[in-house]
Amino acid sequence: MQYPAAIRVSAIALLLAGTGLAQRKPAAKHTAPANPTPAASQCPIPHTDTQQIYRIMMKDGSYQPATKCELLDRGERVHFWSSERSDWEDVPNSLVDWAATTKALTEPSAATVAASGDAAAADADEEAERKEEEARSPEVKPGLRLPDQGGVFLLDYWRDEPELVELVQDGGDVNKNMGRNILRAAINPIAKSKQTIELKGGHARVQSHVPQPAIYIDIDTDQNPQTGAQAKDLSQHFRIVRADEKKDSRVVGVIEIAVYGSVSQKAKYIETKAEPVGTQWIKITPAQPLDPGEYAVVEMLGKDINLYVWDFGVHPTAAQNDKPWRPAPVSDTSTGTKQSPVLNPRPKNP
Repeated sequence: MQYPAAIRVSAIALLLAGTGLAQRKPAAKHTAPANPTPAASQCPIPHTDTQQIYRIMMKDGSYQPATKCELLDRGERVHFWSSERSDWEDVPNSLVDWAATTKALTEPSAATVAASGDAAAADADEEAERKEEEARSPEVKPGLRLPDQGGVFLLDYWRDEPELVELVQDGGDVNKNMGRNILRAAINPIAKSKQTIELKGGHARVQSHVPQPAIYIDIDTDQNPQTGAQAKDLSQHFRIVRADEKKDSRVVGVIEIAVYGSVSQKAKYIETKAEPVGTQWIKITPAQPLDPGEYAVVEMLGKDINLYVWDFGVHPTAAQNDKPWRPAPVSDTSTGTKQSPVLNPRPKNP
């Protein structure tokens, strides 16, 4: 059967086109050509694994930050990867100061030395500030610190756990100042009389559950050289007295004043031990365990007693004190608990 010439030409064209499609290969993916480095040699600088970016120092005092470097054209051209522009760049070798490049890599720059010195000075200042803060707020038990604003605090134990309880000044008509600011008043001889330092109420607000509590004091002490804390031993400047309990009051002491000015005091002083704690605190501790009862810390102003005292009681069966300061909780550990790690005994082999 004979087909027209036009149809034969069309069929041949389609056949050739189909054969070309079948033989066509998929296009290769485009990849960035590798940087050609024919006859490259290493730059004459020491190699270190810790130095990620170094400076290629130029003879005019400038530099080029680079991460890779090699020499091309028989060492006449420096080929480097610029860490600043993220691209390959070239500079003539004759413009590079290799000695300065090596020195910059092996020796710290003046800016680095200055920064290191500033960091060391900042660390020293921070350490000195931390030590000063710790001196103002010393740790009396692990996680339990005295406040840096001062005051008078009793270290108590409730169910074998340490607690700090603040003692507030008590007296007649007293303005209960907090912290270091305290009230002072002494009984002055005017005429023959018998005066008592008497506290209202049968019991103090704060009760110690241990018979030998430690009391920490940080107040604005008297600056008079005759009556201040420097005039005598600290154990004689701050003293503990036993209070006589009445129905609705407690008598801390009795002062008898003669007409001619002779003053005699009667108080049940407790022997104490005093020692400095930190830079500002004083620790007062009874030399012997205290019997259950009512007591007070008094400040001696020369021969006189400060009328405003810090009262407390000793009663092991008393209720827990209100708003005590407790040790800071232990932070979470890697074991997933909030308890301090302890060593448990090894179980015995069966």
